[in-house]
Amino acid sequence: MKIAFQMDPIGDVNINADSSFRLAEEAQARGHTLFFYTPDHLAYQEGVITARGHDFTVQRVQGDHAQLGPEREVNLADFDVVWLRQDPPFDMNYITSTHLLDRLKTTTLVVNDPFWVRNFPEKLLVLDFPELTPPTTIARDLATIKAFKAKHGDVILKPLYGNGGAGVFRLDANDRNLSSLHELFTSFSREPLIVQKFLPAVSKGDKRVILVDGEAVGAINRVPAEGETRSNMHVGGRPEKVGLTSRDQEICAAIGPLLKERGQVFVGIDVIGDYLTEINVTSPTGIQELERFDGVNIAERIWLSIEAKLN
Repeated sequence: MKIAFQMDPIGDVNINADSSFRLAEEAQARGHTLFFYTPDHLAYQEGVITARGHDFTVQRVQGDHAQLGPEREVNLADFDVVWLRQDPPFDMNYITSTHLLDRLKTTTLVVNDPFWVRNFPEKLLVLDFPELTPPTTIARDLATIKAFKAKHGDVILKPLYGNGGAGVFRLDANDRNLSSLHELFTSFSREPLIVQKFLPAVSKGDKRVILVDGEAVGAINRVPAEGETRSNMHVGGRPEKVGLTSRDQEICAAIGPLLKERGQVFVGIDVIGDYLTEINVTSPTGIQELERFDGVNIAERIWLSIEAKLN
């Protein structure tokens, strides 16, 4: 098959952690050909969805891990699969790319389905499952946020469309910074904020569960660094081997059918204690850590699913 990756610059990735690299590596091993481009080189040209980028091959040598061919422009309708893999922020640039890729639906499989990526932002889809999530408020209005904090005392405040742990603050019952943080966030963004009741279980880790076609295939635990609330590996979280609990299975059974129905092939959910906190559909990570801990080929599982859809 001909596979295109829409992602952030491939030369910058960590080959021992990046899920896009692992997906490309497995695709190459399966005999598929690869093409790479960044979102700013995606275009609509008189009815044709094009991209300027490079044919490429990969090897597991950091710093020499991607060999790029000459830049060329392609018609993405000529590809079998396009991977939507750039990281958030989930801004209008990101949303526009989903609109353009959605125009390929009659010719090309886009993974994850861009229509539903657009309508399933990580921190909003969980609102469909209130019985699984911690108490949550989404608001820009300071009075509403203050009322939520007064009710719950210890809360997490974060940007609604952020990623990687950036801009995440814990505000405990004695904190006096809410108004200042609200002023800071609203000075550069028109978006609402999301506030959730703080879950003390995060000290034991924030579990990333990987689902393929709505089915849980394994999990890793991400433990915060000393003195940190955030467990994201981007900010020093430590991955650990972990199994799926009965509560994890219950959560996956509740959300899995919807994810499969809406074309979300590769999804990573975040679970703290007994609660679902995020459903990551834009550019989930965790494949490589899970493969190392469990000795399973998750990338192969993903490609088997995609190949079955095209046969």
